[in-house]
Amino acid sequence: MRLVRPVLALLAAILVAWPVGVRAQDVAGQSYINPFPEGDVYKLQAYGDVFADGVLAGLMESFSGDSRIDVSRKARTIVGLMRSDFDDDMRVEEGNRDPIHVAVVMVGLNDRIPLRDNAGRRVLVGSAEWRSEYGRRVERLIRVLKRKNAAIYWVGLPVMARQDVNDDAQVMNDIARQKLYLAGAKYIDIQSQFADEAGNYSAYGPDLTGKSRVLREVNGITFTAAGNRKLAHFIEQELKRDLLQARSERDIPLAGAEVEQKRVAALRPRPQVADPSWKGTVTQNRDERGQPRAADTVGEQKADNGRVTLRIPAAGGRAESVTLDIVRPAIPAAVVALLNRKDTGERASQMGEVVADEIGGGLVVLSSITPPSQSGAPGLPRRISPTQTPYYAVLVKGERVTPKPGRADDLAWPRAEPDYGFTQPAAAPAPAPQPQPVRRNPRLGSRE
Repeated sequence: MRLVRPVLALLAAILVAWPVGVRAQDVAGQSYINPFPEGDVYKLQAYGDVFADGVLAGLMESFSGDSRIDVSRKARTIVGLMRSDFDDDMRVEEGNRDPIHVAVVMVGLNDRIPLRDNAGRRVLVGSAEWRSEYGRRVERLIRVLKRKNAAIYWVGLPVMARQDVNDDAQVMNDIARQKLYLAGAKYIDIQSQFADEAGNYSAYGPDLTGKSRVLREVNGITFTAAGNRKLAHFIEQELKRDLLQARSERDIPLAGAEVEQKRVAALRPRPQVADPSWKGTVTQNRDERGQPRAADTVGEQKADNGRVTLRIPAAGGRAESVTLDIVRPAIPAAVVALLNRKDTGERASQMGEVVADEIGGGLVVLSSITPPSQSGAPGLPRRISPTQTPYYAVLVKGERVTPKPGRADDLAWPRAEPDYGFTQPAAAPAPAPQPQPVRRNPRLGSRE
């Protein structure tokens, strides 16, 4: 019996607390930032050491033209999480009642200091005891900011120039990333944005315009003005994404408290209700039989069908009569007026093909096919009928256009060799004849 009572008490506590958690989740919604800030303006406050001062300068430049964000002109100083006055800083912050919607934290410059345990023994940076204490203080800062209902953006430390400093910075980044993840807060990793291709320290890098600039100070730790502006850019990206999500959450029904819903409902456009005192009448011309009156037939060309008989010679020398029916359908007056209208000097005529279709009830639908070029303008070629254009012949009638030599559709093979303008060299002159050998005269008195 003694064992059953504690179990029942535990189950009762879970059942009581369960609906509260669900309600809190429903009220919070999916937005990381409060969708309904006071005055529809978000108060942004930076926290930290000298890093926070640089981040604040970059954020003020980033949101200078954004009326949704009110960036505080001064950062809340936290000299270091591992300093002896950290608890005093947290008590001061807990007593501050200024509204804060967005908290940007970047700290760690002065946290590379050992601790002293209760026995006075020195605890080195990075040891298990030091990690545990650093994590506890990170949790303390997160709790203080969450009590203010602030959206936390914790910026990690960059790659440092000295190896020992960089190792300690990575330890602090790992602890902060873990604690923020468990608390549901956001951690912004900037390691790759301020390192070379191999992930090592580099004081140079591209700025927001893509130019190579000096982004780090000579101490290998802090940032230059260009580096702070680039650092603020990554915070701005994350923050604007959450602002967009918060704005879309304002349109979700039942988002926020009842007072907030009334404020949102007042901004929604109201449907316009027609004035009951307004009256309108619609009249329609009808003939004596109650049918809609046909269109005016003044200028209408009536149907004129005829028949022509032709005599043509047939086989055997006899004449044969062939009768042809000539059909001239009726043309509505609107089409006749359109075809007979004269051009004026103010507007060029819209030459094109007009297609008329009578749909009944005295109504005629006119369709005009007009090429896109402007005719009638001086200095331009004369417009041709659409049925004579190449696109009509190819795309409508399916004809093949005769390819021109050298064009993409010229598939003739083998291709003719182009004339490069070379001239054949003149024929070489004939070689001079070889001289005949001189025959010696025989000596006098000699026998041949």
